[in-house]
Amino acid sequence: MRIRRPAPSDPIRPRAAWRLGAAVAALSCAALAACDRPAGPDKPAEPQSAATADPATTDASAKAGQTDATKAEATTDRPSQTYSAEAFLDTVSVGLAPGHAFSPDGSTLLAYSDQSGVFNAYAIDLATGDKTALTNSDGDAIFPVSYFPDSQRFLYSADQGGNELTHVYVQGPDGTAQDLTPGDALKASVAGWIEDDAAFVVATNERDPQAFDLYRYDAESYERSLLFENPGGLYPAEISDDGRWVVLSRANTNADSDLLLVDLDAETPEPRLITEHEGAIQFNAFAFTPEGDKLVYGTNETSEFTQAWTYDLETGETAPLIEADWNVVYVSYSPSGRYRVHGVNADARTQVTLTDRLTGDTVPLTDGVGLADGIVSSVRFAPDETRVAFRLESASQPANLYTLTLGDDATARRLTDSLTDAIDPADLVEATVARFDSYDGLSIPGILYRPHQASAETPVPALVWVHGGPGGQSRLGYNGTIQHLVNHGYAVYAINNRGSSGYGKTFNHLDDQKHGEADLGDVVASKDFLAAKDWIDGDAIGIIGGSYGGYMVAAALAFEPQVFDLGIDIFGVTNWLRTLQSIPAWWGPQRDALYDELGDPATDEDRLRRISPLFHADQIERPLLVVQGANDPRVLKVESDELVEAVRANGVPVDYVVFDDEGHGFRKKANRVAASEAYLRFLDTHLKGQDAPTDTDATATN
Repeated sequence: MRIRRPAPSDPIRPRAAWRLGAAVAALSCAALAACDRPAGPDKPAEPQSAATADPATTDASAKAGQTDATKAEATTDRPSQTYSAEAFLDTVSVGLAPGHAFSPDGSTLLAYSDQSGVFNAYAIDLATGDKTALTNSDGDAIFPVSYFPDSQRFLYSADQGGNELTHVYVQGPDGTAQDLTPGDALKASVAGWIEDDAAFVVATNERDPQAFDLYRYDAESYERSLLFENPGGLYPAEISDDGRWVVLSRANTNADSDLLLVDLDAETPEPRLITEHEGAIQFNAFAFTPEGDKLVYGTNETSEFTQAWTYDLETGETAPLIEADWNVVYVSYSPSGRYRVHGVNADARTQVTLTDRLTGDTVPLTDGVGLADGIVSSVRFAPDETRVAFRLESASQPANLYTLTLGDDATARRLTDSLTDAIDPADLVEATVARFDSYDGLSIPGILYRPHQASAETPVPALVWVHGGPGGQSRLGYNGTIQHLVNHGYAVYAINNRGSSGYGKTFNHLDDQKHGEADLGDVVASKDFLAAKDWIDGDAIGIIGGSYGGYMVAAALAFEPQVFDLGIDIFGVTNWLRTLQSIPAWWGPQRDALYDELGDPATDEDRLRRISPLFHADQIERPLLVVQGANDPRVLKVESDELVEAVRANGVPVDYVVFDDEGHGFRKKANRVAASEAYLRFLDTHLKGQDAPTDTDATATN
């Protein structure tokens, strides 16, 4: 059963979706969640790549060729109705509980939705399709984790106002909830079920803010006992279904990691290194095999990309399991072990494969069952394994939940209708992968959105969209905020600059200790790529991004002040010295890995000061919009306060929007609407020249 490491972005993977994915230290919003999507689980993040190789021989970003770039050039001009931000963000965000998503009798699904404006837990009746709210929070977001295996009780997770200090709760059929991890300033998460579901495991840092211990909770009495006391410097990564084996991960640098194995049945359980290696190699645990004899793990030791291998618990022998041309991002199993699910991040699109281990056949999830092609995620199995549930989305279709019966008469059924009736689906746009050659000839990929109304006769303004990270990736999923901007006549290019994950370990580390320099060069070069298109107005190109992407916005305006016509900084870092010194304690050793990538404030002050936009704000001369969450534990509000004050001192128009009830991301729909309205208002004023007030401050509380 997978352990869910308490990562900042809290990505969740299929079935025993306790997997933690990307390195804890990444300042990324989960798949942009903190910046442009609802901040919640179920947006898998790419495992951080590792090692270094010769860029000349591993230009993986070019491997898909240039053909997709030409697809985006097809004429798409057509009449298109425009819609409000509220209409776009009235789209409901849905997902499935990462643990036991099916009820014990298979009659309902445990899901989350923000249809009320705040994420809450819901039960979906599979016979009628009716959805019943199980929680009714109007403040803190609630994400269900798992049904109990023998009742309608369920576990859920919630923090306080976006502070990321999640607690674990249990709720009974009568609606009564109990905090199983009470206390202040602690973070806890469910790690999985063990001992034939007689108990579940919780990881918590209540003893030591920098170390997550494992506790066994009895499924009936909730009595707990210590399973493993973390000596420090390690993160729980996986626990076997029988509760005997625990795998721990250790970050050595941002490009190098190890796995350690603990036998809890031993007289003195001690972590034992199982990934001895030379050089910078990444290792991450995926799952234990259903037979309990092997650990499945990912590594880029033998490839530019992460591949799935097995480690024999008895002999220590290793063997390849899944080899692919891109990164294998997860491997999981059905309850009985008959089925295996794995995902591959193929050029910003996750390809999911469901394999019947009895026959060796691949089971189609969309082909041949009447479903449109799209991105599948969150595959969950019914207890009897006669059907699965999953999410399906595309760039022009928000995620919906489906069930699929398994067998010769496979039948798919949609359970949700996420897109509001107010929007004609034909007015949404598809996205394509588009590449360009950067300042040094390196091929840079990205996701290109072209408005329907864009043509050579009516060119449109454009935005370069920079993802979070460092080391994130813009992907081919639905993004309501981008669709809203495109609908109002703004082309968007979501760049995956060097340093992004998903394109091989070399590409991923080309910006190490070069942040705000090498990667910024790609962002600057992308303007010429866009301006060369006859359907884009080359004199009206701005930049937008959140978290690390927000840093890139401020860096572009400060260090390349003549390039972009404006910037929108969403929760962006502006002072690396302060940010790196204020990393939450629960990041533990991942903090050192981040120091390795970005710089240690104790020894690299000069360089960190050089790349921090706040110290160069006097050079900013183009209009700026800053968006900030008052409760942000990663990018402190004071950073945005100081940037706004400094840029206004230049006589430059600055708008500033603060959300009093958000942290490093948008949990509330009303806040996402307010932010999107602010983006559009700012863009219309400064890229389209429409009249609107400038130098505005706004504080939003919902």
